[in-house]
Amino acid sequence: MEYRKFEKLGVSPSLLGFGCMRFPLNPDGSICEEEAEKMVDTAIQAGVTYIDTAYPYHNGDSEPFLGRILKKYNRKDYFLATKLPIWNVKTLDDAKRLFDEQLQRLDTEYVDFYLLHCLDKEKWQTVLDLNLIPYFEELKAQGKIRFFGFSFHDDFEVFEQIATYRKWDFCQIQYNYVDTDIQAGDKGYALTESLGIPLVIMEPVKGGSLSFLPDDIAASLKAERPDSSISSWALRWVASKPNVKVVLSGMSTMEQVEDNLHTFGKFEPLTEKETNLIAKTADNIKKRTKNGCTGCAYCMPCPFGVDIPKNFRIWNELSMYGNKEKAKQAFFHDLNSAARADQCQKCGKCETVCPQGISIRENLAEAANDFNKLK
Repeated sequence: MEYRKFEKLGVSPSLLGFGCMRFPLNPDGSICEEEAEKMVDTAIQAGVTYIDTAYPYHNGDSEPFLGRILKKYNRKDYFLATKLPIWNVKTLDDAKRLFDEQLQRLDTEYVDFYLLHCLDKEKWQTVLDLNLIPYFEELKAQGKIRFFGFSFHDDFEVFEQIATYRKWDFCQIQYNYVDTDIQAGDKGYALTESLGIPLVIMEPVKGGSLSFLPDDIAASLKAERPDSSISSWALRWVASKPNVKVVLSGMSTMEQVEDNLHTFGKFEPLTEKETNLIAKTADNIKKRTKNGCTGCAYCMPCPFGVDIPKNFRIWNELSMYGNKEKAKQAFFHDLNSAARADQCQKCGKCETVCPQGISIRENLAEAANDFNKLK
């Protein structure tokens, strides 16, 4: 396992971080704890030391689950990251209550990497209006937080405002070889380098969509490295950036854990030839993708029962692979009729929380139209 030093912080977490938002699930939607624990144990025993969660992950169950299963390990042997759900903070007292609750849920006396979660223009204004930062600086002085940062989902201009506001210990951005010109993107990466803000990366495989590519798009990658997974290309692309200190992967299966451990066990940066191959791959993917949904499910539950991520997954797969029969089966048979795109009532609640800024109502209407053409 490779470890990269946060120079100003004096710590060196594992380059691979375990993102705890996509654990395997039971039929009722709860975490399949036995399998998830095996996955976390396998990762830690192989050298993974960075564990990332957040208050809302798995409907609030991720933090307490980790609080239980990590007790078998020495607390100083791993780095725990979690985040403040700004959307639940209306007063400073809310922030204090939520932080105390998170310590209880995680069954820990301190958090190593604490983030203001999912900052955008509106949430950042809340942080400023409520004067939240001094409180977390106080917690840091008390040792309840070791390092203080933020995660981000908005455009570069907002990112620049936040990144230059103060001296952050670190920050977390969505970054992958397709999303180079949205959100923080390449410009955001360059800014963090110039400011000396170390990066933790989320969505390196774009919610898993960069793990499965059509044969014609994946062909050049497989020809270059026949024994490497398609996922490994996305992980190596972002990990080849020197200011990237941790790459988060929201692993859902033991197979993914083992593949990622293989990729980071003896990490190889991309060569110039491989970098060029990835650039061409990104261009081909962008031409076929309908929207940028990563399946994070922040938009769920829909008040009217529409399964927004699943509709967009089927829609993007139809566009990417062109398999009309598979899309027809997935939409008209596998998806409950009440959960289909054409049931959207256009309330817009989903769009207020979508980290990708997707015009969900408009896209659902377009998707429904495309699906109806399959009848």
